[in-house]
Amino acid sequence: MPDDRYQAQLPIERFFRPRAPRRFFPPFSPPGRPDTPPFGPPLGAPGQQGPPQGPPPSFIPAQRDEGISILAVDPGAIRPCLFRFVYIWLENGRQFWAWLVFVGPRSVAGWRWNGFNWVYFGTDLENISSFVCF
Repeated sequence: MPDDRYQAQLPIERFFRPRAPRRFFPPFSPPGRPDTPPFGPPLGAPGQQGPPQGPPPSFIPAQRDEGISILAVDPGAIRPCLFRFVYIWLENGRQFWAWLVFVGPRSVAGWRWNGFNWVYFGTDLENISSFVCF
């Protein structure tokens, strides 16, 4: 006959580990802007983070062809285009005027001109084929 007293003396923690309480983590926001929502336009002064007051220039600039294929645009190269008109060519063939308000290590975000008004957008730097600032 087995001895059941031995099993009753083992601590219950050995069989069932208590779970740590679940913690809520807020959505990611870009560094330096704790009030930026994860999806949608950044908050702040309209002249500072919002779209430009008028349309972009009415011409389409010539695309520069350096003849060198790179995997992604460097964030340091596009950072001077913050809060300026920039024409962007994407790898998928799309091209548009933009007004950038955020440049991160792997992505950019800002306002894209759709021909009628400004629409908030974001894209990875690896999606950008080339760009020109004005």
